[in-house]
Amino acid sequence: MNADRPITELLSSGRPLLSVEFFPPKNDEGGEQLLRAAEALKPYNPDFVSITYGAGGTTRERTFRYAKILREQFGWLVMPHLTCVGSSRGELLDIAAEYHADGIRNIMALRGDPPKGEKTFIPYPDGLRHASDLIALLREKFPDICLGAAAYPEKHPEAASMEQDLMHLKSKADAGASFLTTQLFFDNEHYFRFLHACRSREIFLPILPGLLPALSLSQVRRFGPMCGSSLPHALIEQLQIVDDHPRASEAVGITWAYHQIRELLRHGAPGVHLYILNRSAAAITLARSLDRNER
Repeated sequence: MNADRPITELLSSGRPLLSVEFFPPKNDEGGEQLLRAAEALKPYNPDFVSITYGAGGTTRERTFRYAKILREQFGWLVMPHLTCVGSSRGELLDIAAEYHADGIRNIMALRGDPPKGEKTFIPYPDGLRHASDLIALLREKFPDICLGAAAYPEKHPEAASMEQDLMHLKSKADAGASFLTTQLFFDNEHYFRFLHACRSREIFLPILPGLLPALSLSQVRRFGPMCGSSLPHALIEQLQIVDDHPRASEAVGITWAYHQIRELLRHGAPGVHLYILNRSAAAITLARSLDRNER
């Protein structure tokens, strides 16, 4: 099977990219929703799509299954996530080898969140402790795989300080990460300050900003703290006004994301990565509203 293009090749073109993230469904109904969203997005041809990962058999098999569907049936460049949670070194290499044999050449390498019910991350027996360990392992065994890594403009929730978090990020870059995708943020100043902080610490990898088009006030209040992302007062006020009207709330979120994207691209961001939660409406509206020449 033909090998995929590395995402770094797209990033080096200088053309702003549009990518979206799916999560593997828990059941057949969720699978149908994912495929409906993908079908609706197909005419807008995202530059690549990612799909998240569950360890310990929760969604791991579905990640591989839907990565293949999105790649083979939709013709998309796919970047599956891979985490250290619930797997030994050997199991992680086996998973990566299966992707590699299928032609996939882009993987998002993450430590992953602690399993449900646990507050701290404990490595699996003969497993890995940090994302940088996973990146180093994959870089050694599969040198032709393009490795994405996570970045946190407002600091990882577990990090003691921003400086400590930047040190961890530098270790991921030094281990062989190919590019970075940020956690969601709602204020572009966080991205711009973070970009400056990275460059001043000689982290020169492309940094793709990740955005979540808000669906409701309750959604952003739930996701924001979970991801270490603050909520601008202006966004909270706008969502409060339309809190009882789902379509109006979604329109507020899309408009906010649209203005974020336009500003990010004007200031040279390499594109945007949308966390769409297996819903297509926001991504379609944003793709339509952005000038195709900007991509």
